[in-house]
Amino acid sequence: MTEWRSNRYYNSSPMRGSGLHTYAPLLLHLLIAAVLAGALTTVSVLVGWRRPSRAKQQAYECGMEPTGDARAPISVKFYLVAMVFILFDVEAIFLYPWAYIFRSLRWYGFGEMMLYIAILLVGYLYLWKKGALDWHK
Repeated sequence: MTEWRSNRYYNSSPMRGSGLHTYAPLLLHLLIAAVLAGALTTVSVLVGWRRPSRAKQQAYECGMEPTGDARAPISVKFYLVAMVFILFDVEAIFLYPWAYIFRSLRWYGFGEMMLYIAILLVGYLYLWKKGALDWHK
């Protein structure tokens, strides 16, 4: 039991205080980012030119003249494909931490990940069978 917990993720020494001191670099990073964003925005407002014109007030459409209504109906299929992509993309992110500690997990970790991939594969096959991935349907 003690050999299992002797890897680098567990530390046998008791925590000092509340452990909040470990978040100091993160808080410092967020503080610097917020100050920098505020400073750049303030300098831009103070120094930037304000010469509005009709051309500057128009919507920018990749250098082309805008035509038609911006609220034209779009197929729901586009949104479904986008949501499926995001779903599988987020689930693929879980493979990276698993790959990082693969050796310490041994066969148990391998079996768990194969189960996870099998569940993903069943979901993918279900979507394929329902035609959710067929763009021209």
